[in-house]
Amino acid sequence: MHIEDGLLGSVLAEMMADSHRAGPRDVPALVWRAGRRLGLSQVWIYLADVQQQHLVALPTPGEQIDLPGAPQGAEALDIDGSLAGRAYRTQAVQLAPAGADTHRVVWMPLVDGIGRLGVLRISGPVLDETLLRRCESLAALTAMIVVTKTPFSDVFVTTGRSQPMTLQAELLWAFIPPRTIGTSQVTSSAVLEPAHDLGGDAFDHNLANHRLHFAVMDAMGHDLASGGASAAAMAAYRCTRRAGGTLADIAGAIDAALVRWIPDRLLTCVIAELDVVSGRLTWTNCGHPPPLLIRGRRVVDHALERSPHLPLGLATGLGASPPQVHTAQLEPGDRVLVHTDGVTEARDLQGELFGEQQLTQVVVRAMSDGLAAAEALRRLVHKILAHQGQGLRDDATILLVEWHPDR
Repeated sequence: MHIEDGLLGSVLAEMMADSHRAGPRDVPALVWRAGRRLGLSQVWIYLADVQQQHLVALPTPGEQIDLPGAPQGAEALDIDGSLAGRAYRTQAVQLAPAGADTHRVVWMPLVDGIGRLGVLRISGPVLDETLLRRCESLAALTAMIVVTKTPFSDVFVTTGRSQPMTLQAELLWAFIPPRTIGTSQVTSSAVLEPAHDLGGDAFDHNLANHRLHFAVMDAMGHDLASGGASAAAMAAYRCTRRAGGTLADIAGAIDAALVRWIPDRLLTCVIAELDVVSGRLTWTNCGHPPPLLIRGRRVVDHALERSPHLPLGLATGLGASPPQVHTAQLEPGDRVLVHTDGVTEARDLQGELFGEQQLTQVVVRAMSDGLAAAEALRRLVHKILAHQGQGLRDDATILLVEWHPDR
């Protein structure tokens, strides 16, 4: 065991050292070589696309890697219909049935913290307990390398795109944080559609000390000005929050920014924070659908419904009546769901609304089945897309916070 651990440490240390000067296009070969030193036959990276429908292989389209068995032409696997997809959905290792050859294949989740990136396809002559432990360590380091190189290269970004982004979508995705964050006490996960054609929806979540800060915003319209309004609102939100401002201060800063720089664009929002130790939820609502409290297998009727303040961005400003700040005490296991009106107001061909009841039913059923928040929301947004014939006429954004202090 000591020798085994020594080999693993040596390989990972060399891989980390080599990664500092490796370009993003060098990463597949870097991981492949590390896998070979660990006794594996092949290791390939598959990343989830932005809509979480497919796992797309690296190397990217048109790129050739002179290594045995390298996937070519951006091979894509269906997340809902493949063993690789099952590893991604469940964040659990999946071992493929033995084939005619002597090599076994295992699909290993690629996870950054608790946020899903994709999977590794690993093959080897023998995948015993020792080798699987090596695979888990290799996957963890691979995820870290992908995350660190994504901000300054288009390679990983474009791998996840099935079509070009609109200008306003490109603007908003530049501001949007990772879709899932969390600790042993709390999880926050979000989804947005239409991913390639966002208009004015945006979200943010952030962990600081013992608080989770989160917000969902919806700017009027579906054009570049809408995207600009949400981007300005996000900047005002973060700037004021990081300076120690209260929720009321944040709402005032967003309102002032919109009135001064992007007039005639209204924005609704829910701005909130959760004390992850005590479970105390504090929020303000400016013209937005009320947050929903899910407790166990049901929604607690009207639990977080309060009279909302007017939307932000009105020419009159907030004046002498700042938004009211509300509080509620959560119980362990409670979930808070915040959505934009594009979710519940999505209509099918017969004009039937998707509705709040179906929204919560999908989430409750998925999480009752033991699925993580990120997977519950992925299924939900795909159900909304199917309801509206894959073509949303308004942005649909959903953020789900789960407080689990005893986990």
